[in-house]
Amino acid sequence: MTSTTLLPVADVRTVFAVVRPLLRRHRGALLLALFGLVLASVCGLAGPASIGWITQLIADGADPLGLLGPGLLLLAAGLGQAGFGWIATVALSRGIQPGVASLREDTVAAALNLPLDRVEAGGTGDLVSRVSGDAEEVSDAASWAFIAFAGAGITIIMTLLGLAALDWRFAFAGALAIPVQAFAVRRYLRASGPIFAAGRAADGVRASALLTAFSALPTVRALGLGERERTRIEAASRASMGWEFRAVRTATVFYARLNLAEWIGLSAILVAGYLLVTTGAVPLGAAVTAALFFAGLFDPINTVLGVFGVLQRAGAGLARLVGVLTVATPSPVPNPTRAPSSSPVPASAPIPTGTPVRDARVGLAARDLTFGYHPGVPLLEGLNLEVAPGEHVAIVGESGSGKSTLAAVIAGLRAAESGFAGPVHGGGAGGNGNGNGLDGYAEGDRERGLPILIPVPLATQEGHVFAGSIADNLVIARPGSPTPALIEALTLVGAWEWVSALPEGIHTRVGGGGLPLTAERSQHLALARIALVDPPAVILDEATAEAGSDAARTLDAAAEALLRGRTALIIAHRLDQAARADRIIVMEHGRIIESGTHAQLRAAKGRYAHLWAAWASTAVE
Repeated sequence: MTSTTLLPVADVRTVFAVVRPLLRRHRGALLLALFGLVLASVCGLAGPASIGWITQLIADGADPLGLLGPGLLLLAAGLGQAGFGWIATVALSRGIQPGVASLREDTVAAALNLPLDRVEAGGTGDLVSRVSGDAEEVSDAASWAFIAFAGAGITIIMTLLGLAALDWRFAFAGALAIPVQAFAVRRYLRASGPIFAAGRAADGVRASALLTAFSALPTVRALGLGERERTRIEAASRASMGWEFRAVRTATVFYARLNLAEWIGLSAILVAGYLLVTTGAVPLGAAVTAALFFAGLFDPINTVLGVFGVLQRAGAGLARLVGVLTVATPSPVPNPTRAPSSSPVPASAPIPTGTPVRDARVGLAARDLTFGYHPGVPLLEGLNLEVAPGEHVAIVGESGSGKSTLAAVIAGLRAAESGFAGPVHGGGAGGNGNGNGLDGYAEGDRERGLPILIPVPLATQEGHVFAGSIADNLVIARPGSPTPALIEALTLVGAWEWVSALPEGIHTRVGGGGLPLTAERSQHLALARIALVDPPAVILDEATAEAGSDAARTLDAAAEALLRGRTALIIAHRLDQAARADRIIVMEHGRIIESGTHAQLRAAKGRYAHLWAAWASTAVE
């Protein structure tokens, strides 16, 4: 995997363009936080000033009762700093955290809509590391690092103003530390920025190596590839840890330079105070206050400079999160039951799921379609296929003939290199009058080779169960669906009988940490999800069990009920499924070589007839 195949990383201008509107929504909370931080800093300065006052009173031999005033001021300063600091922290959290949450949700939503081939080109680990590790870095920085940075920064500014108010020479003496600090920060930022960015990218490569190995674990074991995969994971892990070690070494040098700056500044303040007090230029209390002011800068300066690392890691993660949002994705297409519109649907609009659409004249088509997994190596080339509204078409062929690939391209999961694949109005060559399918596509989507985000569900044999209740597993397909709609969808595919018998019915938890479901029931849920969406067209890629089993008969009945009244494209490995279709397509090496009904193709004694004979001789009766 090379850096050119990874998902993009947004530049600073793009990051600000995305983040600015999120923060603007909570402008009031941010202004309150700023006000609270300023007052907390003022109260923080009142503490050293009180001690300086007390020192001066003692040096002057004042009455002990005179210490009451500065003592009460010291108490009030402590309480005020704590109170205003709490207000600022809460306000800043309320101003930042909602924006971080919105960004994370937008990124996950964008990630789910990314073209499958684009994700695979960069490795799934790159995407997973962005929506997990990078998102955590940003969230952690927003929860404490940014708050600490802002509070410390304002404290530094107010303290420097306080030093100048005491005597400009104190401020000049403290400023002697600035060149060393500036040098330390400049060298640190120059070295650490690329290190943190490279480290986040290396984490993505490591995650990709782990996911690839674990997802193919049975194959790895069967072929004895364990050592090779272990070496690959070890190399990726060493590269990731190498960047961590570089970051630690860089930070160690950075903090050593900060300690030197602190020593220089405090020494200068003490020397200046001694000279000014002995010459009578300032009172002793002012010198003590100045020394305490500067000593009080140690923590905020270390905080500001120390969290640079956290903020830089968060900045690198933020750029990678926003980078996901910059990947071009197509606009959703209007519900095919509605009147066609010439206006494109906004990219932010939800993917429409529609209401009852079984009478919608929506077909499926592939027109002069070319697609390949690698540039210049087409698997499908110049392929043409028309599925009329309401027609059930089965595609058969040997493994590797391109059946599942064609289904994925028509469903919009993969982007065609050229040509068109997707739903069409009315079937035939007409479509929307230009041969390009449904009206309402955003202008330029096809020219950019983008997949089509529309309700043409594709059900495969790998049904997934999400951690949550049965209801959660259904409404993810159509958020906001009421319970009666869920029960209706389950009933349609024949799953309500076993769901209603579960301990808590539709609210029974399944998936991770819940009740385990059999493969048949997992696939039943997948079909029920499609029934809930109620689309005009469906694609099934071997979505039922092997022939002869009770599971196969149950799922076959579910699929038949689901497809009734809808346009259907069925990838059939079992030829008894194909025989029930209105039309059968035979594919070989990415081309359509036969088309017709079951009876026509058997009578033609071509490739399908040979496949049928071979299957019939081994089929389980």
